[in-house]
Amino acid sequence: MKLLINKKNLFYKMIVFLGTLLFTVGCSDYLDVNTDTDNPKTAPLDLLLTKTQVNLSKVGDFDIYSGSVLEVYTHQMTTREDHDQYNNKPDNIFLSNDWGTVYLTLTDIETLIQQSEASGNLAYLGIAQMQKAYLIACAVDLWGDVPYSEATQLKNNIISPKFDNQKEIYKSVFNLIETAKTNLGSAQTAKKPGKDDLFYGGDTAKWIRFANTFKLKLYNQTRLTNDFDQLGFDALVLENNFFTSNADDFQFTHTANVAPSDERNRYFYQSYNSTQFEAYQSPWFYEILMGMNPNIHNGNPDPRIPYYFFNQLKSGVLPPDQGDKDTNNPKADYWDSKTGFFSIRFGSVGPYKDSSAENSYTYPGIFPAGGRYDDGQGGIMSSTTATGIAPHRILTYDEFLYIEAELMHATKLSGNPGAKLKEAIEASFAKVDQVVKNNKSTQVIPVLVGSSAVNTYIDNIMTEYNSASASKKLEIIMTQKWIATYGDPLDQYNDYRRTGYPILANPNSTTREYQLDNGDGFPLIDSQTVLNSPYQVSFFWPQSELNVNRNSPQQKNPATYKIFWDVD
Repeated sequence: MKLLINKKNLFYKMIVFLGTLLFTVGCSDYLDVNTDTDNPKTAPLDLLLTKTQVNLSKVGDFDIYSGSVLEVYTHQMTTREDHDQYNNKPDNIFLSNDWGTVYLTLTDIETLIQQSEASGNLAYLGIAQMQKAYLIACAVDLWGDVPYSEATQLKNNIISPKFDNQKEIYKSVFNLIETAKTNLGSAQTAKKPGKDDLFYGGDTAKWIRFANTFKLKLYNQTRLTNDFDQLGFDALVLENNFFTSNADDFQFTHTANVAPSDERNRYFYQSYNSTQFEAYQSPWFYEILMGMNPNIHNGNPDPRIPYYFFNQLKSGVLPPDQGDKDTNNPKADYWDSKTGFFSIRFGSVGPYKDSSAENSYTYPGIFPAGGRYDDGQGGIMSSTTATGIAPHRILTYDEFLYIEAELMHATKLSGNPGAKLKEAIEASFAKVDQVVKNNKSTQVIPVLVGSSAVNTYIDNIMTEYNSASASKKLEIIMTQKWIATYGDPLDQYNDYRRTGYPILANPNSTTREYQLDNGDGFPLIDSQTVLNSPYQVSFFWPQSELNVNRNSPQQKNPATYKIFWDVD
């Protein structure tokens, strides 16, 4: 299965690469058919914009490309692949795919910038510049030093672009965001996007709010460095033009369409539309949501659980794929008989880790994958049992509120961090309701906001927060953000490297890693989870790039090569 996926990804990269060459090697040759004046000689702006946005949405998405690694490194999924135990390799196909997607998309964006600038279409220009700023910042966050100033310069015969210093790239990103805002706010634009803008439908006011919110996020990431721009930060805060509700969310909308291309949520596609699993729901994440963890949110179960997970197994039902009816041994690497949650553990060397149990494993729920809401009735899942309608949430209003809470906690912003945390949690539940409402499910699904379960949960969180130490308060803020941004692993990876939170599963801990005890005589054996590799604080540069780029550096050690804002 993995080989098939890798071949598909390689085929996709070749198609995208060949298509991109049409733009890169000479825009004047676009659809050139001798002297036929009915054929355009430059790529239409609307087609270019849509193409760049489709590809941008894939970077960091859950369960594809780098997201397949990041979701394991942030302990919201587990896997049997190399990235279990942080064992990613230089030739990892997922990261190579993301590297290719970033730079092929940047090439198209550069074409969009040049053409929109030449034609006076400043709205298109501002959007293109914001997309460029976003993508190259993502590249720095993953790899550190990367090609930038000489990237996408094939027309100028630069085939081996140098790797620029990551700090200098970030400075350029901050400047580029301000340039983009100027163009987005200009009244002199010849044409404004409409439906070709898949993010905001051409609403430049929303693009400017995204630009400011994204810039605040970057300031938060760099706030502990010597390069932190206090004057720029103060000016941005004074401008005070950030997200105001979840209507401003920067997200990529997925539909239920399957032809001519499959437009369903990619996490849904990788799970419900597949006959084999590559990624499994994390028991560590599950136990924290269930209130099992003794150190965080203990005894406070999260009402989002049936929205986040769908259990194929009913409560108390022995796993049918491998359970032994004579002994009642579930033969499971991780199974909670009280709920039916079934998965594998991070770093597992247990006897049942590699068993085929497709009819037992817990699936992603309606949030974030557009899957099934768990009504407790169980059932075997397939591509027809749910709609697959759920957005790829990239930067959202509730995430912005968590960023504000962290900045208030660090005294970078004025305000009450506890009150802001509560506001953020409330917005997170509202986001789940919004996704459910737009999902077009035929199930009867309860509304979360205003329910007694949600009110009790939030009250308990705030009681825990108010009695906590300063470091514990930060842990609670970051843990709640981690829970709310399920499906956005890149930002979670950044947060963990910056703050050390949330606390992640540690198979080498001297205490029990998992707290589950079914009382069935077959307890989890703590020694059956191991960790033999250090945490990777950045990713290998793709070996395929180093092999062909004569200006590339020597391969790094990702366990010691830090991104510049990771100062701890």
